Amino acid sequence: MRIPEEFSEIRPYEAEEMQQAFEDLLNDRQFNVVMKGFAPWLPKSVRNGMLRLAFKGVKTPLDFQKRFMKPVVNYIIRKHTDGCRFDDAQIAACDKRERYTFISNHRDIVLDSAFLDVKLVEAGYPTTVEIGIGDNLLIYPWIKRLVRMNKAFTVRRGLSLRETLTASQLMSRYIHYAVTQKKENIWIAQREGRAKDSNDRTQDAVLKMLAMGGDLKELNIVPLTISYEYDPCDYLKAQEFQQKRDNPAFKKSRQDDLDNMKTGIFGYKGRVVYRTAAPINTWIDELKDLPKTDYYKVVAERMDHEIHRGYELFPCNYIALDELQGNQTNSSHYTAADKQRFEAYLSGQLAKITLDNKDEAFLRERILTMYANPLINFNAQ
Repeated sequence: MRIPEEFSEIRPYEAEEMQQAFEDLLNDRQFNVVMKGFAPWLPKSVRNGMLRLAFKGVKTPLDFQKRFMKPVVNYIIRKHTDGCRFDDAQIAACDKRERYTFISNHRDIVLDSAFLDVKLVEAGYPTTVEIGIGDNLLIYPWIKRLVRMNKAFTVRRGLSLRETLTASQLMSRYIHYAVTQKKENIWIAQREGRAKDSNDRTQDAVLKMLAMGGDLKELNIVPLTISYEYDPCDYLKAQEFQQKRDNPAFKKSRQDDLDNMKTGIFGYKGRVVYRTAAPINTWIDELKDLPKTDYYKVVAERMDHEIHRGYELFPCNYIALDELQGNQTNSSHYTAADKQRFEAYLSGQLAKITLDNKDEAFLRERILTMYANPLINFNAQ
């Protein structure tokens, strides 16, 4: 299939580009420094020879994911979680040859889509997802090359208003093309960036962007709920809350983004659950007579309802809400041992924050709020 030229700067690599991209990766000095960190005892020629051998037979980005990324992600699940479960009951009855646009709450910069990829393959779906990733994270050429090999398309950030409109139109056309012509699934977050307080809300601007390239119905949108028992980046998010409180002009650096990526990947997550809702095509026609000024807002609210009721709730969510409210209303959902474990976890996370003017009470409240909000939103359904 010939991909329209207009998508060349944002799309993932195609099959015929994979070999050259792989060679460019092996010749990248910074990539070799990273790989040396994994096996410092091996000479570069040996490492690259082993990678070339492993790459043999890889023809497509999907091949690359199955050969290289699936074992890595499964290792992360074994090493850094207490299991990752995929509950696709709401779409399992559909034809698995269908393609979907998964719109989810956003917990981790890298793993939200990576876990989904593995679980789709394990559940018998014929392909994984193409993912939108902000160009603010593509700070080195090797990172951009690697994510394009891994079925990522680029979301441009930090543009002027006019440039943002043009970039959004292009991305929307690409997403429609990927679903309807390339027959790919898509994953995209419900909002730009992660909800630092876990109060997950779909931005209607995301839906408006998706509608720029065609009818929302042809994207076969599926609301997806991602639940982490523990968020390894919770202390970094709390730290950022205080930094912004104390200095409203504070902005994260590129290194901060990389630190968040590393912590999210290698930090402990406890139990992880992915749960799909029914595709919005099953109910979106009920809203077709709404005025345009209300339409996307109402669709977003309905999607939020589906995402919120899909949360997997853990003892820590109930403990956090009781701690915030100063009562034991939810005590039937946890034991004394659960509470002791969460308190130990919370103390450990707070100890990682090294701000000069560390406001312990504020930081504790912020982390508790992150764990309470999924329960608050679940109870509101």
